[in-house]
Amino acid sequence: MQKEALRKKYSSLRSTLSEEEIESKSMAIANQALQLPIWDHTYYHIFLSIQKKKEINTEYLLHILHGKDKSICIPKADFKTFEMEHILLQENTPIKISAYGIPEPVHGISIDPKQLDVVFVPLLAFDTKGNRVGYGKGFYDRFLGQCKPSCLKIGLSLFEAEEEIVYENIDFPLNHCITPAKIYSF
Repeated sequence: MQKEALRKKYSSLRSTLSEEEIESKSMAIANQALQLPIWDHTYYHIFLSIQKKKEINTEYLLHILHGKDKSICIPKADFKTFEMEHILLQENTPIKISAYGIPEPVHGISIDPKQLDVVFVPLLAFDTKGNRVGYGKGFYDRFLGQCKPSCLKIGLSLFEAEEEIVYENIDFPLNHCITPAKIYSF
């Protein structure tokens, strides 16, 4: 399927999910994540969920990261440059909903993407080869291009894989993608 058709399909599928379904699927994804051999690293990057877009609730993964005493970074998007700044999440980091509905840090300690070991990647759809479809602004492609080659890219999906995504230009593929039912490794 083409990217744009997949964006429409999965945005529509998400819109049918109840809050209870999203919470249940989000908790299942966090439990699946515990099975991956990714927990011996230091710096983890995770997005904060956009509730109005019915994204996976990443709070469950945040609790795991805090419990394992990891250094956690969260993104702050600049819609003029389509770049992201990566802020170290601390107890006193102020979070505010941006004009785009994204929970983001107001300010904090900026972390270089080359320091990151694991990035949890938001997506709308993915395929069995590790290709993904996001919202189409390219924030994560630009960001992942700045990370070190050994950085693990882990997609989080409320739905299972598509067989194949037809690409005009290849985005950065995932190393793994976690769904409520299983872990895909590429």
